[in-house]
Amino acid sequence: MKAYILGIESSCDDTSAAVICNDVICSNIIAGQEIHRNFGGVVPELASRAHQQNIIPVVDTALKKANITKKQLSAVAFTRGPGLLGSLLVGTSFAKAMGVGLQIPLIEVNHLQAHIMAHFIQNNERSRKVPAFPFLCLTVSGGHTQIVLIEEGYGMKIIGRTIDDAAGETFDKAAKIMGLPYPGGPMIDQLAQCGDPSRFNFARPSIEGLDFSFSGLKTSFLYFLRDRLKEDPAFIEYNKADLCASIQATIIDILIRKLQRASDQTGISEIAIAGGVSANSGLRQALTEARDIRGWNIYIPEFQYTTDNAAMIAIAGYFKYLKGEFASHDLAPYAR
Repeated sequence: MKAYILGIESSCDDTSAAVICNDVICSNIIAGQEIHRNFGGVVPELASRAHQQNIIPVVDTALKKANITKKQLSAVAFTRGPGLLGSLLVGTSFAKAMGVGLQIPLIEVNHLQAHIMAHFIQNNERSRKVPAFPFLCLTVSGGHTQIVLIEEGYGMKIIGRTIDDAAGETFDKAAKIMGLPYPGGPMIDQLAQCGDPSRFNFARPSIEGLDFSFSGLKTSFLYFLRDRLKEDPAFIEYNKADLCASIQATIIDILIRKLQRASDQTGISEIAIAGGVSANSGLRQALTEARDIRGWNIYIPEFQYTTDNAAMIAIAGYFKYLKGEFASHDLAPYAR
């Protein structure tokens, strides 16, 4: 029996809607918000206003591309959190209204869990290889860095997390220090491909267990450039590629070392990555190299499913739909 799930994602600055038929993606529409580039980061009030403008045309386009009507929908899944509260309110309110109007179930989805569930999205050929249980997933984004253990039945347990800053935030902060445009992470990745990753050394945190810390690395990078700029005001301009390659290599080394430790402690060799930073070419290459050395089975998401998107919300909603895990209409979104 076919179940059509509409997914709605509005946790930050991208308004997205997707339709999935069982586990096969039918459409995945994303509307970005270019206005934030003028401010070097997301402005919450502007983001929520843009969501209000975008959500109806985005949902309408997703339904049309999927070639279905809203009356064919089985349920509406939406991001409840974490994220920007104003942005989440737009998506939550729209999902509730649609659920009431169509008299179909409402499904709440955790944004971080949805990033992991993106690995189970299939295309029409159903050719995508999915992780076997149990598996580990390194979830890395602008706001979160976690190692999650996923067990049979999609039960998830966080076994490692950042105690301060996230990996994606560190990329963006380093880019801002160097005067690179927002968003900085992709720009660092691009420039790093032309640089020497061993040119500069930066502080690596000494944190026991599986937790991460990136605040010391950000401080080390800031002070390093401060001192060099005193000697040569053009230091960043002449060394930009090597700086990008070096800071990227340091961040990736921290991530991979913790992932290796988690694999050793759990005995799990099924390894996945998810989240915005999983689009980073250096991280993908490092994971491939670790696979060859350690014999891992690795799972890397398609680029379209790395950033915030509604397809991951829809697939997470589908598996909840199968279990009958529906939400009440009196729930509220949560920021953290």
